[in-house]
Amino acid sequence: MMSTAAGARIPFSGAGQIAARRGNETLLAGLRPGRDTFAVAEKRFKARNLSGDQDSGTREWRDDCSGRSIRLEVDAKFVIQSVTITTLGAQEGTCSDRRPDFLDPRNWLTGLGLRMGDSQDRVVGLYGEPNSSGPATRHGRELALMHYQFNWAGSDVPQAMEVLCARETGRVVEITLAFPNP
Repeated sequence: MMSTAAGARIPFSGAGQIAARRGNETLLAGLRPGRDTFAVAEKRFKARNLSGDQDSGTREWRDDCSGRSIRLEVDAKFVIQSVTITTLGAQEGTCSDRRPDFLDPRNWLTGLGLRMGDSQDRVVGLYGEPNSSGPATRHGRELALMHYQFNWAGSDVPQAMEVLCARETGRVVEITLAFPNP
């Protein structure tokens, strides 16, 4: 119970504090799943490093030297349904001094400021405890998966985010933000 200046007692609920610590995400790599189209992404990242089958629903900007990529899933109207940024790709190919435009650091964070290489503690500090978590593997690497559901924030915002962290360091290596399919 809390007391007011007039002496009345008001029940105190920790729910407001929990909600204040729970953040939802609407932006990844400068893109808003469910709102932005592939044309917005193509303008932002340029076509020269774009890979993927034009007939598939997946588009990807990949740097074979660093293993970094930005991958999009688009629907039939080319509206972005999910955005994934990752450092887990194979590191192969020729490295040059000129870095592709999509590798600009401003493209490698969420709207709330989560970046590749941030700690799991920072993820929890920004978004609260995940709805689920557990072990995962990708490309032979041991990872920790943190899954967030944002359905409490309304149907007009992305509904899920997955964050993968390297098990040995606890650092973020991949983030996916997804909008629900209709």
